[in-house]
Amino acid sequence: MTKLYIIGAGGHGKVVAEIAELNGYSNLAFIDKDWPNKKNCEHWKIESSFKNFQSHSLDTFEYIVAIGDNQKRMIIIKEMEGSNGKLITLIHPSALVSKYSSIGPGTVVMASATINPFCNIGPGCIVNTNALIDHDCMLDSGVHISPGAHLAGQVSVSFNTWIGLGASVIQDCKIGNNVIIGAGSTVINNVSDNTKVVGSPARELKE
Repeated sequence: MTKLYIIGAGGHGKVVAEIAELNGYSNLAFIDKDWPNKKNCEHWKIESSFKNFQSHSLDTFEYIVAIGDNQKRMIIIKEMEGSNGKLITLIHPSALVSKYSSIGPGTVVMASATINPFCNIGPGCIVNTNALIDHDCMLDSGVHISPGAHLAGQVSVSFNTWIGLGASVIQDCKIGNNVIIGAGSTVINNVSDNTKVVGSPARELKE
């Protein structure tokens, strides 16, 4: 199997590495900004910094960006365009993903997550542990659905939005770009771009 590079050797990267192994990848290594001061991520090897990695011409390889921050993840995915690498999708074997839904490149679906029929999950998303995405939902690129968060049917979530731990969004809601929905919040109305909402029902958090 082609070598897999995991960009980002933090806690999220460790989870992604195990999912990769469960999908049959045995030849994998990390790329991380702290190399060479940091040379291992648990038992996995860190081979290079991202800057150093970009400067070397490699044969065909596969990669995944394992950085939790939505904006940083999408910047690196953009910077990797035109390389010899193939951006892959990783789905944990215990996740339930409908054959009628589509999952974009660079997206990771974690353990016990559920994606029901006719959903469209864009590139570079994270569907985290035990998250539920019900029928006909649309996620743009760079979205993170945190552990235990639930989206009811026909919810749309725009670019780089973060839906927090255990949050719930009722059916037909439209969530804008660069939104943060706080942990445990219940969203019952549309949410505008660049907004933070918290509580049950969720209300805008003024700074």
